[in-house]
Amino acid sequence: MSLKASLESDPEKASEQILGFIQKTVVDAKASGVVIGLSGGVDSTLAVALCTRALGRDKVLGILMPAFFTPEEDIADAQELARMLGIRTETVRIDGICKAFMDALGVSEDDAGIRIPLANIRARTRMIILYFYANANNYLVAGTGDRSEQLIGFFTKHGDGGADFFPILHLYKTQVRRLAEYLGIPERMALKPSSPQLYPGHRLGDEVPLDYDRLDPVLIGLFDYGLSPQKVSEMTTVPLAIVKEIVDRHNRTGHKREPAPTVKSE
Repeated sequence: MSLKASLESDPEKASEQILGFIQKTVVDAKASGVVIGLSGGVDSTLAVALCTRALGRDKVLGILMPAFFTPEEDIADAQELARMLGIRTETVRIDGICKAFMDALGVSEDDAGIRIPLANIRARTRMIILYFYANANNYLVAGTGDRSEQLIGFFTKHGDGGADFFPILHLYKTQVRRLAEYLGIPERMALKPSSPQLYPGHRLGDEVPLDYDRLDPVLIGLFDYGLSPQKVSEMTTVPLAIVKEIVDRHNRTGHKREPAPTVKSE
């Protein structure tokens, strides 16, 4: 058994399944369309391309929400994609909104120890903006998360983890890239290194010790096949300590993937 081979899939079948899912979700909700955040990254790029194919360009609204450190190339890629797809866009710069939070909390960008809390404020600010446009237009918010990020908790609870539906959440990052290429997404977008861009220079490697090419086979072995960390380490040549670290991260972030617990009535 090859764990990397398990990432292979039929892109035509995968896209058709997702298109039907998007259409049904919007119709069942009696919504008029969808709103989606455009970051210039591969996840949002694939998700908006699929939504546009499923619903038509007039029913998709893309929102660019850059911060002061957002790379100009990401903004340019998001704008070019929107032009390619023919969808409407709005741009809302989030720095002023986030500064209002920081001022009210009495903190600043330079305060040590609060980089992640401030990063999460940015993610949740973007969620609020998306829901403003969704509510104003009777739209649904389309989430852009993938299975790789979901399994390791690499998202903000009630931030980019907050949406009405997730069209590509069942796909590993490797599969997202391949499906994007199949759909004709420009290579520089489909293969762009992943970065949440929640603080200056933010990269996957800040929190996870593997890139997705090596991480995805580990995740498949652990969570799709239920293999032991030892076996996964042997099959992927990823050190056992790192495999165990991934398992620990999955366990620690379980609360992000489940509804908030409550007392169960007897």
